[in-house]
Amino acid sequence: MKKIPEVTLLFWITKICATTLGETAGDQLAQTMKVGYAVSSLILIGFFFATLAGQLAAKRYIPALYWAVILATSTAGTTMSDYMDRTLGLGYATGSAILVAILLVILGWWWLSEKSLSVTDVQSRRAELFYWAAILFSNTLGTALGDFLADDSGLGFGGGALLIGAALAVVVALYYFTSISRVLLFWVAFVLTRPFGATFGDLLTKSPEKNGLGFGTQGSSLILLGLLVALVIYDSVRQRPAALRADDLI
Repeated sequence: MKKIPEVTLLFWITKICATTLGETAGDQLAQTMKVGYAVSSLILIGFFFATLAGQLAAKRYIPALYWAVILATSTAGTTMSDYMDRTLGLGYATGSAILVAILLVILGWWWLSEKSLSVTDVQSRRAELFYWAAILFSNTLGTALGDFLADDSGLGFGGGALLIGAALAVVVALYYFTSISRVLLFWVAFVLTRPFGATFGDLLTKSPEKNGLGFGTQGSSLILLGLLVALVIYDSVRQRPAALRADDLI
């Protein structure tokens, strides 16, 4: 049975909310609570594997479970990227290049194994594992790209968010007005929504002296968590008739 959501406007809104929450929650653990990037990454990777185990065991799409895994990839991606770029001293550009290479290897391996990179028809267990590995590293890459735009490019948090937003608008235009591969456009959009969330999350949390809105990591995380819960509940209500129909067939 289908275990992933349809790629609709609701999907992208929920994804941006989840990845922005991942940015603020990851910073809350690593920076505000002073746990550190290495320990935070280990904790959050453990959370990722725990939620992934539930997703793999599920027999159908369960919104709360699916988006819990997305949130886990986003929070883990935040601290993993920061550990590479800051603790290891690789820098945002080098860290991004390494993550691009890893993501391309995963997608290439997926294609060679499954002869498809479909994100709407993931049926086999192997394809599902490739799907989640690609999501984990695309969210980690997105964090590094977002930090590069906000800190090294000179654009700042607002400028970085505007640039990524414009890039996403181009992807939408390509989707509606060209015949470019939908799978390619999906992964480009998936990567881009992560730095959009990263820069928007920084915009929410940083102080006005740093060109932010000053909500802090805790306040921003609570606001975003409430919004994410509302979106997941809405999606769950939408899915219930389909689940009832499926139960009738068993």
